[in-house]
Amino acid sequence: MTHVTENNSPKAASVSLGRGLDLRSPVLLASGTVSYGEELDRLSNLDRIGGIVTKAISPEPRTGNPPQRIAETPCGMLNAIGLANVGLERFAEEKIPFLQKLDTGVVVNIAGKCIEDYRAVIERLDDYAGILGYEINLSCPNVKGECMIMGVSSSATYEIVSKLRAITQRHLMVKLTPNVTSISAIAIAAEDAGADSLSLINTLVGMAVDHRTRKPLLKNVTGGLSGPAVKPVALAKVWEVYNAVSVPVVGIGGISSFTDAMEFLLVGASAVQIGTMNFVDPDIGETVADEIEAHFSDPANPSLKEYVGSLIVE
Repeated sequence: MTHVTENNSPKAASVSLGRGLDLRSPVLLASGTVSYGEELDRLSNLDRIGGIVTKAISPEPRTGNPPQRIAETPCGMLNAIGLANVGLERFAEEKIPFLQKLDTGVVVNIAGKCIEDYRAVIERLDDYAGILGYEINLSCPNVKGECMIMGVSSSATYEIVSKLRAITQRHLMVKLTPNVTSISAIAIAAEDAGADSLSLINTLVGMAVDHRTRKPLLKNVTGGLSGPAVKPVALAKVWEVYNAVSVPVVGIGGISSFTDAMEFLLVGASAVQIGTMNFVDPDIGETVADEIEAHFSDPANPSLKEYVGSLIVE
């Protein structure tokens, strides 16, 4: 079953993820890689993509983990940023005015230590115009003892999503971790609790060391692995979840080209998020969005609605 629905946009690749999250393109930029949009807006036309997912917001400002907190790896990157962010009040006062000027979809990523943290952010932001939905981060692997605990438990996932569903009519996108025994079980719990869509995967737990100094490259020792190295894992998880739930799936993990994005759509993603590649090529979202639009504008090709989840398994 495909989750893409047609809307009134003339764009061939426009997509609705439900509950008001209507996008001109299935290409979004992932949380943590575009800050709050201002920096990237100077380098790329954000109005040409489907939308951006902001850096995670927590009720209080966070400085994050101490450096070194980024390390390059073969075909990827490790990060242990630790959800550093400006906090809820500065976000509302300083960042939302810019986001409201964008002609693109805005989804706010939310993280916290407990359900009350997530609730506080949503209750503060729910009256602001210009926000289409919230990405509920239950899966950060480099913040010890916080959101990751909820993201690895079906019951905890159900509890937090159901409580957040009760306080907002905006789109709820739940971000899933691959660092679990059964990602489909977590996905089903989130869907049952009222999630409108699921985004996956968040980073894999990884580490890097220097054999000469006999020390880890990250001060946190471990961090989240992202980039092209994780794409095969991400594709498998998206396919698994797509076949387990009825809500739309948003694919994340190592997307660096039109071909990568098309592969995620093929295995069941209704939309995709581009992350690590934004650090390499700030125009990547715009480029991929344009190529996807051109592809689905060609009458010789299947429509986006027909293409999503059309993987042939014999």
